[in-house]
Amino acid sequence: MAHDFLQPLTGSFAQPAAENPTVVMIEAAYRQLGLNWRYLNCEVAPEALGNAVRGARAMGWRGFNCSIPHKVAVIAHLDGLGASAEIIGAVNTVVRRGDTLIGENTDGQGFVQALREQVDPAGRSVLVFGAGGAARAVCVELALAGARRIEVVNRGEARGRELAELLNQRTAATALYSPWRPQHAIPAGTDIVVNATSIGLYPDVDATLDLDLDSLDASMIVADGIHNPPLTHLLRAARQRGCRTADGLGMLVNQGVIGVRHWTGLTPDAAVMRQALLDLGL
Repeated sequence: MAHDFLQPLTGSFAQPAAENPTVVMIEAAYRQLGLNWRYLNCEVAPEALGNAVRGARAMGWRGFNCSIPHKVAVIAHLDGLGASAEIIGAVNTVVRRGDTLIGENTDGQGFVQALREQVDPAGRSVLVFGAGGAARAVCVELALAGARRIEVVNRGEARGRELAELLNQRTAATALYSPWRPQHAIPAGTDIVVNATSIGLYPDVDATLDLDLDSLDASMIVADGIHNPPLTHLLRAARQRGCRTADGLGMLVNQGVIGVRHWTGLTPDAAVMRQALLDLGL
């Protein structure tokens, strides 16, 4: 009987790495697909990133994720970028294509896929809180998905204006920056409201956006990029006002679905991956 003990490798390079639950949902996907693949969380310091990428090349890794603090720095060690990763200027998923390593960004793609379970962003007016890396990815992918108007609300003016200008220059969406005012009110006519900040992320689960909750209209879709906990203070408040919601766990799962598809050419069952994370108590 023939045996094959060579397991194709994928994984994540990050610092810190121990708290990253991605391994659980990706290996659940491999089992569901009948693949004898592995996903390894690797603690990689910034000064060791180049060696880590060279090691992945040498060992024939099929791809890997990059998390904090490597999403921008890894670009210098790759052979090319996907279209949206080039616009965003950051990479979270690296894919081996032949002898090359290509950087993709599935952060925003996973968000848009999860959002589409509630609404197609094409032609919609979107308000996004935040202008950091996550917000940048979300806004670019919303624009590429056909969002008509994107309002970036951020406390730091320079970063907020930079993101709005990037969207205006590189996508077909109309974007503008608005300062984040105390008890910020959502303008009438907004279709989708997005929290793309870290406010509400475990362990600070009681932290709240400085937002006038009464300005949320039942016609709005409210989405939160926070995956732990999936039901944030913002989403609870939105549901109480009759809004449909999209949680950050859906974004995380769909990032994983897209990553596995990049690496294997197969599409895993998102429900299996989500359940694997829920079984952790997320």
